[in-house]
Amino acid sequence: MTTLSPLNASALAFKSLHTPGTPLLLANIYDTTSALTLASHPKCPALATASFALAAANNLRDQDLTLPVHLSLLAPIAAIARQAGKPLTIDLQDGYGEQLEEAVRAAIGFGAVGINLEDSDHTTEEMMDVEVAVARVKRALAVAKGEGVPDFVVNARSDAFIRGGTLDEAIERGKRYLAVGATTAYIFWPRGKVMDEEGVARAVKELGGMLNLAPRVVGAGKGELTSRDLARLGVARVSVGPQMYLVVTQALRKAAEAIFGEE
Repeated sequence: MTTLSPLNASALAFKSLHTPGTPLLLANIYDTTSALTLASHPKCPALATASFALAAANNLRDQDLTLPVHLSLLAPIAAIARQAGKPLTIDLQDGYGEQLEEAVRAAIGFGAVGINLEDSDHTTEEMMDVEVAVARVKRALAVAKGEGVPDFVVNARSDAFIRGGTLDEAIERGKRYLAVGATTAYIFWPRGKVMDEEGVARAVKELGGMLNLAPRVVGAGKGELTSRDLARLGVARVSVGPQMYLVVTQALRKAAEAIFGEE
């Protein structure tokens, strides 16, 4: 019989925040400053990392973020989450191949109650076979259960749409991940396509609302969907990926222009 860890109560509370129509809102962090800033906000329900931003903030490409380096960068962020008493979910990319179990145990060791898990290889960007991807969701959850966290939250990213496939293909993969225990399916909308209400509504219906989407914050054009729009359409989770990092770097450039003068 598995003995539940004290962390499972936090995982269960975090999972309960994934409510279709009243979504969990996450402004993804990437370093100690962003973690401290977001953790102190009274309306911030949880801390969530973004691997692309974490890598960029340390002069690395996302695909060059090895597991040991990734874990070393997560350690101070996890400490802030613990200090603030905020649930932490970690963007674990594709789970690092055969290091998946090690990566999930390390995340739980940091106090994380959830992860993002992609179904395309983070180094080659090639899609995994759907059966392999389904098995990896099951493996991640099995590790968490063994660590006493059966309510561990897996936000399973379904990448078919951004890798040249169709939205329907991404939805079908998402269904498979939800069926084996993922809390939500995360459909990454292609950067060259406007996130339209019809497509979102279809995905919400097919996935029972257990959908994570990322509205555009940086460079959002007129008529693009906002987090409020996504709530109205019935999604359960809204995150912004590396966009907080991009907002900060834009602010730094503007400050630099004020100090040094524009070119």
